[in-house]
Amino acid sequence: MIEMSLEAEHRPWPLPEGPWIMSQDWRSLLFAHWPLPVEALRPFVPAALPLDLFDGHAWLGIMPFRITGATVRFVPPVPWVSDFAELNVRTYVTLEDKPGVYFFSLDAASALAVAAARQFFHLPYYEASMEVRHEGGWVQYSSYRIDSKEAPADLVGRYRPAGDVFHARKGSLEYFLAERYCLYTLDESGQVYRGEIHHPPWPLQPAEAELTQNTMAQAQGICLPDSPPLLHFAIYQPTLIWPLEPVQI
Repeated sequence: MIEMSLEAEHRPWPLPEGPWIMSQDWRSLLFAHWPLPVEALRPFVPAALPLDLFDGHAWLGIMPFRITGATVRFVPPVPWVSDFAELNVRTYVTLEDKPGVYFFSLDAASALAVAAARQFFHLPYYEASMEVRHEGGWVQYSSYRIDSKEAPADLVGRYRPAGDVFHARKGSLEYFLAERYCLYTLDESGQVYRGEIHHPPWPLQPAEAELTQNTMAQAQGICLPDSPPLLHFAIYQPTLIWPLEPVQI
């Protein structure tokens, strides 16, 4: 992991108190976003979490990428444990003036990561067979969920950057979608938790993608619109993660 500054001027709220516990590097990430009517997503998000909207729309995002250097604090990364592909399906919620991410699913090509995230972060992780390779300027990506207890969920295609790097302007749609500094999740009893994260401003680029197979939202019971998604690419993002904290509602 490249040394990351704890500069926080770009954050919408100060850094959390207490030490971070985990670091990860996110690489070759695609943001694919679709606007949806509130009623299309509200049934799939816990009632305790208010949807965060932009211009009256809820947004669903699908993010394929690769994690490298994943490790807990003070422990060096182990190559065959710390590097793996991941694929997230998410929307946006907010509590106590802290806008964050709610995950419908997270697929990973690491049984260890899946088990740890389920145990310690109450996140809906699933094991998947995944391949990421770079070819002719494209990121070739495939993911097939192999958890037999869950509905099949696959993503196959390729994507690449298609413009210059920029940092999202506050108040813009790009800022709303990318600059999120916490996640929300619930345990089996319904207790809401917030997990704080930190990273530099996203180095976004316009992107293009050809998705030949995509059942990630369908597996959740969510129907995507026929319109093409809004696409952005990020080559690299170092990230720090804090432990979950309960939120009293």
